[in-house]
Amino acid sequence: MEFSGNIPYILKAGVIIISGFYIGKSMKFVNLPSIIGFMLAGILLGPSSVNFLTHSLQENFTFITEISLGFVALSIGLELGFSLLKKQGKSILLIILFETFLTFFVVTAGIFFLTSNLPISLLLGAIASASAPMGTVAIIQEYKAKGPLTNVLYSIVGLDDGLGVLIFGFAAALAKSLLSGAKLNNFKDFIMLFYHPFLEITLSVILGLLFGVIFAYLAKKLRNPRDLFILTFGSILLLTGFCIYTNLSYIMANMLFGVFIINTQKNTLVKNLKEQLSNTMPLLFVMFFVLGGAHLELGSLLKLGMLGLIYTFTRTFGKISGCYVGAVIGKSDNIIKKYSGIGIISQAGLAIGLSLIVKHELAEISPAADAMGTTIVTVVAATCIIFEIVGPLAAKYALQKAGEIPENTI
Repeated sequence: MEFSGNIPYILKAGVIIISGFYIGKSMKFVNLPSIIGFMLAGILLGPSSVNFLTHSLQENFTFITEISLGFVALSIGLELGFSLLKKQGKSILLIILFETFLTFFVVTAGIFFLTSNLPISLLLGAIASASAPMGTVAIIQEYKAKGPLTNVLYSIVGLDDGLGVLIFGFAAALAKSLLSGAKLNNFKDFIMLFYHPFLEITLSVILGLLFGVIFAYLAKKLRNPRDLFILTFGSILLLTGFCIYTNLSYIMANMLFGVFIINTQKNTLVKNLKEQLSNTMPLLFVMFFVLGGAHLELGSLLKLGMLGLIYTFTRTFGKISGCYVGAVIGKSDNIIKKYSGIGIISQAGLAIGLSLIVKHELAEISPAADAMGTTIVTVVAATCIIFEIVGPLAAKYALQKAGEIPENTI
């Protein structure tokens, strides 16, 4: 069943919002997070069911996903005050390093043990290292969670994407070299593998800080909170759009935008900015997760196979054990040791985006490499269905066990 393409986009947007909102609300009756309902609405409206949200429509609504992630990245940045990071100390750095690198190595080893194919092992390992900030942040905000674990989860999902992009850049360059027959003849060739991902992250950080400086200057001249919202919304669109245009990381740029604001501006401005974001983000969550659900074609699960099962198991093990090891070495509290890894299992937008980049770049090497890219996209798309359903539930469980979700929000 497929609906006519003549239906106005504004009507389709209305269907997305209303259906997502009410199906999300209904999840309260079965004690599940609203975002599970949002994704269920997307699955029902998407190609897996009535195909109201067709593939072409999803592509046309990509800007909603990008705007939503821009807002989420800014909100994460606004939680990363230097005083808080200093209080968390080296433990948060150790947690991020261990959960990211251990996931990369465990997934790479697991896939290589199964396939004996180093390029596909490196690429899936690199993609697995990134988390999905949207799912974790949505749970934190829906249940108004507060506490040490909440602060740690904000820091992890905010900072590990940048490290994940660096790992991916290195792994992708090495995999393409292996597939194309290129050789690393000297140390300079090896160092050049890091050049482009490092440059991307560096420029994204600089751009985010620059936008923060300009925003702070303009915001000081505003007196009406509604004017601050307009400035904020426009700034996120400008920064996100410019990053997309220049192939920079808009997640990293918007996060550093927020980091600059919280660490340099008065509490009044930060408080007003957070209030404006809190009024806007619930709507963005609805649209983001309904569209995300539409991408999750349940038929992909049938193609999961042993490769997908190994990827799912090793990624979950890497995230949980990496956080635990980092927390133990960093002498974090027991709650952080036990539950931080469980709270960051979600994976979606960035992973799918990286897999599509792989597919595009491998297609230029050879038909065999193109087939490998197709396999990677299939595995990542199928496992994201699992991670995007289990991840938010796991985050809620972790925050509940840590005692950071108020009773009246459950």
